Amino acid sequence: MCAHQPLCPATSSPAAHVVAAHPEQGWSLLCDGAVVFDDTGELLPDGRVVEPRRVTPEGLAAAA
Repeated sequence: MCAHQPLCPATSSPAAHVVAAHPEQGWSLLCDGAVVFDDTGELLPDGRVVEPRRVTPEGLAAAA
C-alpha cells in the first residue's frame, strides 16, 4: 500500500501519509494501514485501538 522507500516505519509513525481521506465521515487511511479519526483515536492494522487524546478544559485554559 505504501510507496515509501525504504518501507514505512513502524505503525503510527509521523512519516506515514494519508492515502484515503474521508473528512465527511471523520477518518483517514494512512499508508501504513492505520485508520486515524478526527477525535485523534486510531485503529491499527493489527486491530489494536489507540484511545483519543482529549484535552481537558484545564489544559485549554492553560494554553490560552
